[in-house]
Amino acid sequence: MNCLMQAWNSHERELRAWLRKQLGNTTDAEDMLQDLFLKALRQDKKFCEIDNARAWLFQVARNALADRLRVRREQVELPDDLPAETAEPTPVDTLADCLPRALSELPPEDRDIITQCDLQGMKQDDYAQQHGLSLPGAKSRLQRARKRLKAHLETHCQVHYDDDGKVCCFVPREPSAST
Repeated sequence: MNCLMQAWNSHERELRAWLRKQLGNTTDAEDMLQDLFLKALRQDKKFCEIDNARAWLFQVARNALADRLRVRREQVELPDDLPAETAEPTPVDTLADCLPRALSELPPEDRDIITQCDLQGMKQDDYAQQHGLSLPGAKSRLQRARKRLKAHLETHCQVHYDDDGKVCCFVPREPSAST
């Protein structure tokens, strides 16, 4: 503990002055200085192994100051009549409107596997067991159904992609009378 007291006595005055300057308040600086001393004290014998006690004390003080300023950041009450931010939906999100009609126009086998595995979250292994398929067979069936759905959407909803392969635009279709 002698090394802690020696380091503290050597740097306390400089730390106090720095904290007063940073906080602009003597009371807050004294409180933070006390907290800093306690943190150093908690290091126990490890404090004596620190190569540069001054650097350690100032680093801990800077971190404590940053934490304190982050917590004390002023918060402003927002008025109740502030309009909500309305983000434009992405094209791929609005493409979901075409999905029910496109699915209804697919063969029943494709519609079934896409609905159960992709929309309802059924595991492909469970789907395979329920339909008497091997897992690779179910995976292949789902891949083929997805490809046919994509082609159907591209043709009937006129889906176009940007350079990154993301949906950039399409022509919406009215839902069919049966959906």
